[in-house]
Amino acid sequence: MFLIAGTLCAAAQVTVEAKIDSIEMFIGEQAHIQLTVTAGTGQRVVFPVFKSQQMITPGVEVLGSSDTRKEELDNNKANYIRTYTVTSFDGNLYYLPPFKVKVDDRQYESKSLALKVLEVEVDTTQTDKFFGPKDVQDNPFAWSDWSLVFWLSVLSLVLASCAIYVYVRLRQGKPIITAIKIIKHVPPHQKAMKAIELIKADKMVTAENPKEYYTRLTDTLRKYIQERYGFNAMEMTSSEIIAKLNAAGDMQALEELRQLFMTADLVKFAKYSTLINENDMNLVNAIDFIDRTKLENVPTEEKIVPQLTKEEQRSVTTRRILMTFITVAAIISVLIFSYVAYSAYQLIN
Repeated sequence: MFLIAGTLCAAAQVTVEAKIDSIEMFIGEQAHIQLTVTAGTGQRVVFPVFKSQQMITPGVEVLGSSDTRKEELDNNKANYIRTYTVTSFDGNLYYLPPFKVKVDDRQYESKSLALKVLEVEVDTTQTDKFFGPKDVQDNPFAWSDWSLVFWLSVLSLVLASCAIYVYVRLRQGKPIITAIKIIKHVPPHQKAMKAIELIKADKMVTAENPKEYYTRLTDTLRKYIQERYGFNAMEMTSSEIIAKLNAAGDMQALEELRQLFMTADLVKFAKYSTLINENDMNLVNAIDFIDRTKLENVPTEEKIVPQLTKEEQRSVTTRRILMTFITVAAIISVLIFSYVAYSAYQLIN
């Protein structure tokens, strides 16, 4: 009886809603249908899948669909949202049948929708206002006449760009090419909270295997403590960790952490059976400890700029060669550009 009542209650909490952004559109335009399923955060939701150009109903076809988006709600519920893009090339009033969604292998349906496709009216009585396609015009220029001018223009731009680049680098006193590395860091509290969110999502582990649940929870805390405080918490016992944190930690937070580690040790080594509310309380205590001890305004990126030694600086001979290259490249670029301008003027006239 309790199982049946729980199943009926879970089913009653599932709702499926379909909305269309426009109930009228012209032929060839697109409309978007948003399908929203409200269900529990741990339930499996399967949306209907349509192939490209598959018909929902005769005359209305699906162009594509978005990825499923999840919005968390209160009471362990969430909205699962997917948007379908449809179009039609026949003017008519269409009835869109309900969308069928599976939640934990049980099927639910949305309400039906309506879509009106409007045709574009064409005045066929005044055909003199419609003009046919124009004739193809002859190109007055041949590629063979302009190919040399085009490639010389490209060469002139390349030489000028190289000369400017090398000149700027020499003026700055830097090497021609430097590699700047940017290393991204994820703060320890963000890593820990992400791991705890995964533990919260896997509710079957809590109910069926408390040993695995507490092993994952304490390992997450040990990794956070190790990265946050800089000592090897993964190789220490629970009492050693508490003693290490005792000098600088919040006493209330440490007391809750001590109780959590004690419960975890009893579960893992003494086959202690816990209650569901006790597991939830320990999870909340872990989150509270992380929130109390996290470091704010931690830089997430580190820029590493290579430092050059005196031996790595260019010799005077190398700098003279580069300056000679800049001068020659600039002169050649100006001469080529002048020739290109003169040739283009001759071809046009």
